[in-house]
Amino acid sequence: MVSIRLARGGAKKRPFYHIIVTDSRKARDSGANVERLGYFNPVARGAEVRLHIDTERMNAWLAKGAQPSERVAALIKEFGKAQAAA
Repeated sequence: MVSIRLARGGAKKRPFYHIIVTDSRKARDSGANVERLGYFNPVARGAEVRLHIDTERMNAWLAKGAQPSERVAALIKEFGKAQAAA
């Protein structure tokens, strides 16, 4: 099954996550992903962007049957609310 989930990057104590499409059997940070859809920076400060998602590609993958993880589903919802407010 194809899943949409987070892959961790960044330094120690400074996490940075890429939102990726990958085979659900692969390891989280294996680097064997199908496509990168955006990023999530939980420790963003000031003018740094906290969350960015390519909604067109995200919707395309969801239409093909890709399953988002619980955290990614929450981030999609949050991003949608932020886009509607802007």
